[in-house]
Amino acid sequence: MIKIFKNFTKKKFAGLILILVIIIAFGFGGFGGGFNIGNQNNIAKINNKNITTQDFIDYLNQSGLSQKVIKENIDKNIIEELLTTLISTEILGLEIKDLNLKITENILIEKLKKNKNFQDKKGKFQRTIYEKFLLTNNLNATEYELKLKNNTLQKQLFTYMSGGTKSSNFLVNKLYKEKNKKLNIDYIALKKYYKKVNEFTDNEIKKFIKENNDQLKKDYIDFSYAIITPKNLTGLNEYNQIFFEKVDEIENMISKNIDLDTILSDFNIKPTIVKDYSNIGDKESIENKIYNSRKDKIEILDDEDSFIFYQIDKTISKVPSLNNKKFEAQIRELLFQKEKFEFNKKILNQIKQKKFDQASFNKLGSKDINKIILDSINDDAKFEINSIELLYSLPKNSFTLVSDYNDNIFIAKIVSFEEKNFSENSKEFKKISNESNSINKNLILESYDLFLNTKYKIVINEKTLERVKNYFK
Repeated sequence: MIKIFKNFTKKKFAGLILILVIIIAFGFGGFGGGFNIGNQNNIAKINNKNITTQDFIDYLNQSGLSQKVIKENIDKNIIEELLTTLISTEILGLEIKDLNLKITENILIEKLKKNKNFQDKKGKFQRTIYEKFLLTNNLNATEYELKLKNNTLQKQLFTYMSGGTKSSNFLVNKLYKEKNKKLNIDYIALKKYYKKVNEFTDNEIKKFIKENNDQLKKDYIDFSYAIITPKNLTGLNEYNQIFFEKVDEIENMISKNIDLDTILSDFNIKPTIVKDYSNIGDKESIENKIYNSRKDKIEILDDEDSFIFYQIDKTISKVPSLNNKKFEAQIRELLFQKEKFEFNKKILNQIKQKKFDQASFNKLGSKDINKIILDSINDDAKFEINSIELLYSLPKNSFTLVSDYNDNIFIAKIVSFEEKNFSENSKEFKKISNESNSINKNLILESYDLFLNTKYKIVINEKTLERVKNYFK
């Protein structure tokens, strides 16, 4: 059902399960900006069913997305993705009709009454709360109840396809073993094998700067500024109406392109002059606040109990001097990260190419090989959780790179594992059983998705699609 879109979006879309989530998310949105192209050309076709441009625009109007949001994301394939969800909705509708799935008016009313959003504090359905919701979301009862009916039928369809899925005790026990087996791990911390920050030579630093000259350039600015306070503006220490009127007066003078020196001279305030300044550090200072706002040539900034009035006189872009110790430290850190990445990448490539074995591990680690036992797939005391899940997915004697929550990198080997059984009467059984059922349901739905791909032929009118996209540009 979804694969047809790869050709014109140049990207892979999610399967039916994710599409259902998107549909439900959009299902109760309010009306957007009221788009209207006024064209009835077909934008897509599902078997013999046409989807017109107006069908698509109506869908956009009901998506809750404004024209501005769509325009800002037009280059991120938002139109294609929205068309995907509309086509998915239509296919689900065809399936519901084909299977003759229905929902009675009584069931629909019951679902409305059970919606906690429409109940008072005592849990009783209140028509006034319901009507307020409709007004707030610019909906009428007929529209909302139709959306509710369609979403309920879509859920019913998926329940029909995957309902009754129950894992056997064997599969539940197997999943439990996979998640709760103990892993015996040998690992080596790679930190000590990286070149130290202070070990990079002057020539290496200069070479790195030369190779990355454009990326390392920073703006250097000459500027003047003054701190505006009640004391230097009115002679008083209090924030009164006169003070704020004078601040407004300064802003009016700025809007008339009057320069800082002229403005400050009118208030008898002397500016501070700064030359060739660049924010290499991240410390909180007046100069850095001005530097970070430098796109505005002249401006007055609100700074807690005062105002910063500044003017940028000159801006040049250049690579900082190595005489600047902060810049040198930054370059050393960049070189360190680069060397660290290359070292890790080299080992990872050896593992992928099956060139890293026990002899390589012993040679690298020597006396630095550590051991740890992981109690379960949730045991992230040593390594971060994604690394734990990776370790539990690998077979015995495998090597891999893992990390901890401080971004330290390790090379680890799965030495052995110990499985443990559990009782059907234990607290874990129901939890694992539900998880196993969910996995099986997803497998069924994935198969159903493949079935729909063969059942429905989707044709996209790319010229009409492009015309719709141009409308929002």
